[in-house]
Amino acid sequence: MKGSTSAKLFILSACFFNSVLSIDTLTATQSLGSNQTLVSPQNIFEFGFFNTTISKWYIGIWYKDFPDKIYVWVANRNNPLENSNGTLKIEESGNLVLFNQTNNPIWSSNQTTTSATNPVLHLSDDGNLVLKEAQEKNNTNYIWQSFDHPTDTLLPGMKLGWNLDTGVEIRVTSWKSQDDPSSGDGYFSLDYHGIPDIYLWNKQQRVFRSGSWNGESFGGVPILNTISVLNDKIVADKHQAYYYPARLFQSNLSRLVVNWTGSIERYAWIESTKTWNIVWNAPAVDCDHYGACGPFGICDSNAFPICKCVTGFSIKNQGQWNLRNFSDGCVRKTELECGKDKFLHMKNVQFPDTRSVFVNKSMNLLECESKCLKDCSCTAYANAEITNGGTGCVMWNYSLVDMRQFSEAGTDLFIRLAASDVGGTGSSGGSKKNAGKIAGITIAIVILILGVIIFILWKKKRRQKGNTNHSGNSDRGQITLLSEMMFSNSRDTSDQRNIDELELPLFEFHVISDATNSFSLANKLGEGGFGTVYRGRLVDGQEIAVKRLSTSSGQGNVEFKNEVRSIAKLQHRNLVRLFGCCIEKEEKMLIYEYMENNSLDSILFDKAKSSMLDWPMRFNIICGIAKGLLYLHHDSRFRIIHRDLKASNVLLDREMNPKISDFGIARIFDNDQTHSNTMRVVGTYGYMAPEYAMGGYFSAKSDVFSFGVLVLEIISGMKNRGFHFSDDLNLLGHVWRLWNEGKALELLDSSFADSISESEVIRCINVGLICVQEKVEDRPIMPSVVMMLNSETASLPQPKHPGFVLGRNQGETDSSSARQEDSNTINQVTVTIVNGR
Repeated sequence: MKGSTSAKLFILSACFFNSVLSIDTLTATQSLGSNQTLVSPQNIFEFGFFNTTISKWYIGIWYKDFPDKIYVWVANRNNPLENSNGTLKIEESGNLVLFNQTNNPIWSSNQTTTSATNPVLHLSDDGNLVLKEAQEKNNTNYIWQSFDHPTDTLLPGMKLGWNLDTGVEIRVTSWKSQDDPSSGDGYFSLDYHGIPDIYLWNKQQRVFRSGSWNGESFGGVPILNTISVLNDKIVADKHQAYYYPARLFQSNLSRLVVNWTGSIERYAWIESTKTWNIVWNAPAVDCDHYGACGPFGICDSNAFPICKCVTGFSIKNQGQWNLRNFSDGCVRKTELECGKDKFLHMKNVQFPDTRSVFVNKSMNLLECESKCLKDCSCTAYANAEITNGGTGCVMWNYSLVDMRQFSEAGTDLFIRLAASDVGGTGSSGGSKKNAGKIAGITIAIVILILGVIIFILWKKKRRQKGNTNHSGNSDRGQITLLSEMMFSNSRDTSDQRNIDELELPLFEFHVISDATNSFSLANKLGEGGFGTVYRGRLVDGQEIAVKRLSTSSGQGNVEFKNEVRSIAKLQHRNLVRLFGCCIEKEEKMLIYEYMENNSLDSILFDKAKSSMLDWPMRFNIICGIAKGLLYLHHDSRFRIIHRDLKASNVLLDREMNPKISDFGIARIFDNDQTHSNTMRVVGTYGYMAPEYAMGGYFSAKSDVFSFGVLVLEIISGMKNRGFHFSDDLNLLGHVWRLWNEGKALELLDSSFADSISESEVIRCINVGLICVQEKVEDRPIMPSVVMMLNSETASLPQPKHPGFVLGRNQGETDSSSARQEDSNTINQVTVTIVNGR
């Protein structure tokens, strides 16, 4: 990184040519070469030449004196220099021009205004590179500024949107890859039609929508409203439509980035820890994906399934809906009858897509309702903004797409339905409820209370009857039926929990048998401690994976119950999706989405296949697993400890994206519970944390240990179990020795050595070692792990010695199907803890 030394060289070079060059300013008589930089007055930003691992040279801006360079702007991103022999000059026309080694221009600011009298180039403390008249120090009427031409980053003071007079758009576009600043496929842009909204795109496909501007913030990202100092703003009139990101925590050191991986992230620099913290990123959960639930579907990240139809609508394609493909959305149950329709009042929702809506900011809600009623094509209405208790009118005249349900945030929406579908729940947005409605609501409440009492009495009586009437059931049903069979008589009272009414399909046995060709050996994918997994294809062509519980497993009911309970309500891109179950003919089967590339271990540890995984893929897998664990530990509705994270329990889809699977021995924690203890230690030797293997003590930090082992296996291509190399005790010992000797890169799997980013690999090895530290309190939590993996500037602590879990017997033993007979023995594998020195 260029710092004060390069600045001094710059000054010396200028003096040599009998000219005076300010550290933050370039004049028209001077030029900038590859050994020189401009630095902002308070040493916050630096501007100069840089190169990447693709051996191209660029000129751009980065944060000065940070642990790693973070580039916030690149001038010639699509026209790189072939070497460092470039020169930047201010021409007589007032244009800023970059010349290559043959003195040919390869990039220009393309300024077309009147030539400047005495232009200078100045780098300001907000990161803006400006061309201006030298004598006008405080004039902000710049000749040209980099803030009008962002690359992949928005800094405070920059803007995103449109000059409606000229038709010129300002958008941010991702890098092509981590080391290639050229324009990538992802970009973030403001759509000013209807109500202003921001979209994240991948090529021509919408990926994420911020939610319409409600006068104070974007409705789809309520988490940003919790940052009290956040003051984003939209300026929109007939001449312009721009979004201005605010400073986070009153600091210039914040940024909004479109990542080359296809996400958008908002960072703030935390001075006390000297790290960049991710304040918000998207898409982070399934509901973040644009149109996840299709027309007239509404997405709720805390529900299962995440999508449901708005009242008055029904599922359009039940078969695909059961398989968690909600894109077809919902259709009306009853045709509208203009003049007699009513409105369903929905609260705490994100507005549907507003690109083509009618907007009138002077109308009130009563006037808006009246206008919508008279317009037979109107499908919904609402206040345009939430300011002053709700103002203006917005109306939709088309299918409602990309709605989202929040628990507290969001706003009110009134959806047009046939009167018979609304009933007593209809709502007139601006009028008072009359006495008839009040009476109807009162009666409804009384009926509801009576219904609950009757249901409780019926359920109590049913439990007394037991399970005998269900053994021959072959109809599709709901998981409430499953909960009656499995949970009412459970002996494991410590695991008893109330199960919500889940709409998880029950598949008939013959359907699964036909799909797997009668569970043929040709369709067998693998076998674990509790059963066999088969590949199958349903009649509609959907491929599935069927986990068939072994009837001989004495622990099968417990594991099956845990897997259903653990995964039924989980919705995350890095967790395998559960389509349904089969509990017919004394069978217990779980039906999952099929993963085309099988499990991670089947490729990672196979020398003939491991070359398929280059470093970008491996890094993506590491980050994906980390995000899946973060969701389980902190973001899911339940707090889940997996307890058996390993390479064989990470599945890979067609694009090699990782998905955590096999929740058979997972444990669900209360929100305020941090750890537990068990006399029945289950898991896999080589991945278990020392405190769990020795004493049955487990927590989220136990999963963190397993994750650390997995990271080091992914990097090395070697197993921790059964590892033998020189005098090292196991893979962890081998990595620890290399780390202390400064030879960490020797750990690399030779099959991908040509595709690496050394700094990224070192960071991952560091994170892996931090995760496998012997003491529980020394290990990080998963939010910190994700931040360390994704931040090039985060200062990582030096790891302390890892906990080595050693097996005295030969072979690789999986303890998942074994009972613990002794506190220090798992499946007859003696465990010893060795302190690394």
